[in-house]
Amino acid sequence: MRIHILGICGTFMGGIALLARELGHQVSGSDANVYPPMSTQLAEQGINLLEGYDPAHLEPVPDLVIIGNALSRGNPVVEYILNNDLKYISGPQWLNEYVLQGRHVLAVSGTHGKTTTTSILAWILEVAGLNPGFVIGGIAENFSCSARLGGADYFVVEADEYDTAFFDKRSKFIHYRPSTLIINNIEYEHADIFHDLAAIRREFHHLVRIVPNHGLIIARQGDMEISKVLEMGCWSPVEYFGEGDARWISKPLRDDYSEFEINIDNTPGGVVRWDLIGRHNADNALAATAAANHIGIDSGLVCEALAEFKNVKRRMEQLAVINGVTVYDDFAHHPTAIEATLAALRQRVGRKRIIAIMEPRSNTMRKGVHQETLADSFMNADRILLYQPGDLQWDLSRCTESLGQRRQVFTDIDAIIHTAVSMAQPNDQIVIMSNGDFGGIHHRLQEALKTA
Repeated sequence: MRIHILGICGTFMGGIALLARELGHQVSGSDANVYPPMSTQLAEQGINLLEGYDPAHLEPVPDLVIIGNALSRGNPVVEYILNNDLKYISGPQWLNEYVLQGRHVLAVSGTHGKTTTTSILAWILEVAGLNPGFVIGGIAENFSCSARLGGADYFVVEADEYDTAFFDKRSKFIHYRPSTLIINNIEYEHADIFHDLAAIRREFHHLVRIVPNHGLIIARQGDMEISKVLEMGCWSPVEYFGEGDARWISKPLRDDYSEFEINIDNTPGGVVRWDLIGRHNADNALAATAAANHIGIDSGLVCEALAEFKNVKRRMEQLAVINGVTVYDDFAHHPTAIEATLAALRQRVGRKRIIAIMEPRSNTMRKGVHQETLADSFMNADRILLYQPGDLQWDLSRCTESLGQRRQVFTDIDAIIHTAVSMAQPNDQIVIMSNGDFGGIHHRLQEALKTA
């Protein structure tokens, strides 16, 4: 079958492309924003990438077009598909119909931590010898890819609440029909899709409704929004992780959680020593441990797997150490994630200076939903360099005034690079925070530091 994928460089759609190729289909794709690491992964697989959304990309006519949720009515290629009655489907529906049937699906949902938790869970199953299939919203270092078919029994999927496609406004995760479901947390996000938190709760409850009663829901203890969702009705067993009287908790053996003990029902279940840091990542590991336990994997094997776990690209990924300055790439773009990331780094580096460079790129950020809480998320940064793009709908300077002289706001990426280089000193930790390409700043900053 000849398949053409629209929006192929999105993390999810890129994974769909890999699965389709592995199934033996001839795969090509188009995207308006072609940049690494997904473009590199697809090119290495021999998948033809086309820039833009030109209807000519659909000549000769493919057997099936898979349409990503970034495309909407009015897009020329969408109009061409509809006017010419081409066969099309969404990525989540394709995944359900062609990959997930007959498998035990383990789904990881929530506002934060999905990608890391999905990667941890897939790796645990791999070490256990279960050869899982998976789709991860990033390139998992342990696998060097974002998706694979795996064996016939288990499939691990990052379950996003974002909408499916212009013709299917349900959340993506409704298509996955999990038997094991992790709900990491629920906060307000995706302001372009959801009017308020109540709308998000409703989608999560739709997901809860399709978990079978022999399945398992793994939920963060103390998350009020998760509690509200489950109070709307729950027909499956629930296990909690995180704190208090939760079944699954972590006890730090080092302040930065690079070493911690897993406790199950107040009984030691093993010690984790791994490369990741932060309480938030320990919680991600707990959720994955509980999910693995549901299919018979004990915590001792989990500890062995985590000792070898390498995080997903762009999750506090150390890019380089240049003249004593360490540069990281991090996907954090929501105040909660920014705060957790910087707190973990502070625990790791002590009094070394942290320079945070941040781009408010997500639709929710651009709408200003989190403008009043953004400043507080930088409490652990010594210097903060913020980028105000021209289409930002709120005043970044005004909303971060409380940071005082620690922060500077820029409208030019070159100026950010120049400032970062001029202030950088040996032992500094520079963290670039964005869920996009950020004008190529990651590579450009490294080159500028080398020549400084």
